[in-house]
Amino acid sequence: MPNHQNNGNMRIGYYVCHCGHNIANQVDVEALAAYISKLPGVAVSRSYKYMCSDPGQELIQQDIKDHGLNRIVVASCSPLLHEQTFRKAVEKGGLNPYFFQMVNIRENVSWVHEDRKEATQKAMDLSRAAVHRVFFHKELEKKYVKINPDALVVGGGIAGIHAALTLANSGKKVYLVEKEPTIGGHMAQFDKTFPTLDCAACILTPKMSAVKSHPNITLWTYSEVTNVSGYVGNYIVQVKRKPRYIDEKLCVGCLACIDECVYKEGKYADEFNMGLSKRKPIYMSFPQATPKVVVIDPETCIQFKSGKCKQTCIESCDRGAIDLSQKETNEEVNVGTIILSTGYRTFDAHRVPFYGYGKYPNVYTSLEVERLINASGPTGGELILRDGSHPKTVGIIHCVGSRDRNTNRWCSRTCCMYSLKLAHLLKEHSGAEVYNFYIDIRAAGKAYEEFYDKVLEENVHFIRGRVAEVIDWAANPAEEGKLIIRAEDTMIGTVRRIPVDMVVLAVGMEPREDAQAVRKMFNISCSTEGFFLERHPKLAPVDTFTDGVFIAGACQGPKDIPDSVAQAGAAAAQAMMLVDTGEVELEPNTAFITEEHCSGCKSCIPLCPFHAILFNDTSKKAYINEALCKGCGTCVAACPSGSIQQNMFDDAEILAEINGLLAIDNSEFYEKEAIHVG
Repeated sequence: MPNHQNNGNMRIGYYVCHCGHNIANQVDVEALAAYISKLPGVAVSRSYKYMCSDPGQELIQQDIKDHGLNRIVVASCSPLLHEQTFRKAVEKGGLNPYFFQMVNIRENVSWVHEDRKEATQKAMDLSRAAVHRVFFHKELEKKYVKINPDALVVGGGIAGIHAALTLANSGKKVYLVEKEPTIGGHMAQFDKTFPTLDCAACILTPKMSAVKSHPNITLWTYSEVTNVSGYVGNYIVQVKRKPRYIDEKLCVGCLACIDECVYKEGKYADEFNMGLSKRKPIYMSFPQATPKVVVIDPETCIQFKSGKCKQTCIESCDRGAIDLSQKETNEEVNVGTIILSTGYRTFDAHRVPFYGYGKYPNVYTSLEVERLINASGPTGGELILRDGSHPKTVGIIHCVGSRDRNTNRWCSRTCCMYSLKLAHLLKEHSGAEVYNFYIDIRAAGKAYEEFYDKVLEENVHFIRGRVAEVIDWAANPAEEGKLIIRAEDTMIGTVRRIPVDMVVLAVGMEPREDAQAVRKMFNISCSTEGFFLERHPKLAPVDTFTDGVFIAGACQGPKDIPDSVAQAGAAAAQAMMLVDTGEVELEPNTAFITEEHCSGCKSCIPLCPFHAILFNDTSKKAYINEALCKGCGTCVAACPSGSIQQNMFDDAEILAEINGLLAIDNSEFYEKEAIHVG
């Protein structure tokens, strides 16, 4: 590659993009190009409709050859979208790709200004600053690090299961870590799935079994990631494995120990059944649990609480699988890529007290109803309410904890469809008359509208309007034992009062309670709602801003099973792409320390969010691991001796850009750097 450095006249090429109407409607691009053409060192100044297109990139490459350009400035949209595009174009033209500077005049100018004249002036100022800055760009070299081919998947719901199997089937070694005693996530709690009404267990269980038996998957349930260090391609992950007090290699899931527990009946709330049934201190979450291994809860087991249990469970196990001396253990794994699929939590219906959840026994959340009508649920699939009755009328209230300024503004996407599914299943199980109270029906997926039509034909009632409150029956003896739903019916313009036996609250999705802790551990970002933030909502929906860490499923935002599976496959594909390259290119905008100027004060070390700065005890100087450095600049700003500088953001570049922005003459800078302006 030709080495165009500061060894002659500086020849800058400037290109402003119309971006269709995005920029040209608000910025006079022709006047902008004409203005920049008069700046010192600018040899070519052009405007073009779409600079990111192939003809636009070829224009840059041809001008480099025809006009001997040795610096390039492009004024267009976000560098996040197209900085790499133009760097590659510059490199194909024969220049070092870092002899390039990009100006964002779409998001920073045309999209935020209404006055065309002022927007054009601002674009001129920003472009002038970039032209001044690019004089001082240096030739940088790309650096690469090797990638560990192993992968970590955190979260064993349907998204994590699919991602792990996709990676494992491609020949990659996968560690799947799940917090609960079994994989399966929320999907394992469902009875059927919309719109096909497939049995959830029937389609989930084979995938769970495939995970357990796959030679390339190491499955750690009842485990949590406690620490993550390293960098893309070379992450070091600490995993805490909580004791089950059961030897997983010996237990065959015969359940004899549960039958022989000193508690003849369950005494403690069964978390998997949403507290609708009781479990013993030794239990298995559900019949298809994977791994098919029981777990002992030390918080409720008599032996752990008082040491006075008869330990009949131990006597009943002919394989000797129960080991009450088990301790917490820690595992350390090295992986190249990480997929986070930690899922969601359902909205706490106690936060909307006017619907009576927790006050009236026959008010249920949607997930509780899923367990009630499930064949493996607390009532064997028979719809028996808390008061022992069988409902003849049911009201389903949509958007509880969604699309609400008082709780969550976002749409949880699945509530409409699972409410339709529950309406169908409730009629199927009990023959009850069902009312759906909705704002509007959002049935945008494949075959969703057809499913909506099917439920309409089953004579389910649909009342369009928000429910104001759910109250107990009042003075009317005919309504004794009923719950009264008061709601506006916007279709007929009146308030309706409907007595029902059972109320179902269609609760929405929220980020998990530990989402912030997980975000910090994996050094990724969250959106304002608290869900994990993707690199780009359209072009990089599974990537994060931390290289090598991907997201899948409802931890990124509310979504249904098909979307979760699709996103999991995409995340696995991105991870495989990274692994199969064998190495990853590092951005050269890293910081570096001039050793002779370093005082060894160590003030920079605790400030680095990426733990990239280390201390050499021999030389008493700090040094930076370039593979860990992400170029945030924190250490550069904080160094009291000024010994830390950063590639692509050194003092000369920043000061020249500021001077350019303020229209200050940079002649003395040019003389100092021996730069000749043509």
